[in-house]
Amino acid sequence: MNFNKYRFQLLLLLITFISTALIWFGFYKNLPQKLGFPTTTLETVFANYDGPNYMIVAKCLYKKDCIATNYSLPQPLEYYPAHLPGYPLLIRYFSLFTNTPKAMLLTTLFGSLLFTLVSFYFYKQFFKERTSFWLAFLMIFFPARLFVLRLVGAPEMWFLSFILLSIIFFKKKNFWLSAIFAALSQTLKSPGILLFASYLIIAFIDYKKTKKLNTNYLFYLLIPLSALGIFYYYFLQTGDFLAYFHSGDNFHLTPFPYQVFVSTRTWINTIWLEDVIYVFALCFFAVAKLWKRYKLDIVLIFPLIYTLASVMVAHRDISRYMIPVYPFVFLAFGKKIASSKVRLIFFLIIPAVFLYTINFIIGNTAPITTWAPYL
Repeated sequence: MNFNKYRFQLLLLLITFISTALIWFGFYKNLPQKLGFPTTTLETVFANYDGPNYMIVAKCLYKKDCIATNYSLPQPLEYYPAHLPGYPLLIRYFSLFTNTPKAMLLTTLFGSLLFTLVSFYFYKQFFKERTSFWLAFLMIFFPARLFVLRLVGAPEMWFLSFILLSIIFFKKKNFWLSAIFAALSQTLKSPGILLFASYLIIAFIDYKKTKKLNTNYLFYLLIPLSALGIFYYYFLQTGDFLAYFHSGDNFHLTPFPYQVFVSTRTWINTIWLEDVIYVFALCFFAVAKLWKRYKLDIVLIFPLIYTLASVMVAHRDISRYMIPVYPFVFLAFGKKIASSKVRLIFFLIIPAVFLYTINFIIGNTAPITTWAPYL
């Protein structure tokens, strides 16, 4: 292997691994206590939501009898189909080599390494290699909510990787591979359907320009077909084809925008929401910048659709809901973000990201009384 040729990729993978290992080692050795945090162990990371829910699905595959007999989390049994099968099936595979909690973190780690690499290649389509390196490097740590998801049981790393891979291959006009990765993203999180909506809009724009139907867009029917496949799998497991829609208080879309600021709603219950305004503003500014630079390209259409959908979400953790937009925020402001002066500011903030991450993980754990069923 020509290491000099791949030096940026290898360095990014090394930084991703080291930053992850540092946090995990810190929890394992209870180092946060020295900074004034409560006592921690690696189980603190295992217990971080929604990791335990995904481990339960990995173990029981939505079978209510299995869940009810072995687990005692407060969620109703109908809640688990809210967690799509892609990520827990990956956990189930890696659990062939170790216990399920460790398999979950391995799944997240491999997804994180993949996302770092994919983001580098994504930015290489628009910037020089060094700029792409710095953008991918900074995305390891920023936004801070994304860094948390690199460390706990969460499907976002795989979800983002497949979204970007789909867009990369779409721009290379490899529609078949693009559609496959888009369909895989749908197996991980339900908002993957927004990628289908984006490609549908692109197909319509293409048709308006050429007056011809490009049959390559038919490949993207794999996305809704994969959703139907999941529903059929739910039927086989639970007897309910629409189990996802019957999973209880799991749907946060509202008919009016900005309902996240109605603090009496469930999943909000706080008046401290000013940061949400900044998240929305940042994403809208990025969309405007992308429009100016790329017009009706997929790199505008997808973040635009996702941002508009997100303002209809009533949930306190809006920064997590907006995560698929963040790679496009970095794309919009890429040259400025990768400049030496801005990089210095980001470097100064990285310690704050680590402290935020430790604090978040400690405060977002499930009430697990015994780990035996999860092993």
